[in-house]
Amino acid sequence: MAKRRLKFTFSPELVTEPVIYYLGHDFRVVTNICRADITEDQGWVVLEMEGADEDIERGLAWVAAKGVVVDTVDGDDGNKKPQGVSGF
Repeated sequence: MAKRRLKFTFSPELVTEPVIYYLGHDFRVVTNICRADITEDQGWVVLEMEGADEDIERGLAWVAAKGVVVDTVDGDDGNKKPQGVSGF
């Protein structure tokens, strides 16, 4: 089991979408919201993800394709950055 700590930034169009719910449900990863700040027109979440490496990678690809900006967080336990994900 791999564990990742990431920051998701949501645009106004995505703030009300259940992205984290579907990430856990559809990609078999356990999610834990560590910190968050959500308003009507924007939001960010520091999220821990735990699961098989391939499930995490597939989930992150889906999140990025939805338009969520995904960044690594200092202290991330993962030893590699997911493809297509920018750092801080």
